[in-house]
Amino acid sequence: MARPRKHKYTTADGFAYLTKRTLVSKAQCAGKHAESNAMEEMGYVVVVGGTNIVRKYKTGEVEFVGQVAH
Repeated sequence: MARPRKHKYTTADGFAYLTKRTLVSKAQCAGKHAESNAMEEMGYVVVVGGTNIVRKYKTGEVEFVGQVAH
């Protein structure tokens, strides 16, 4: 009788484990999904890039809000 196939992220005792790569991938995907939901609901999102804080609108317009204090 053939053994059942295991997922590649399953240990010998049947428990799944989480790699850093899959964690980062899922977190980025969740962030993009949350951003698109917020954009749809509110019409804009606030984003921090480097030291700048900007508000991005649905229309593609970008408004400078401020800078991050160090």
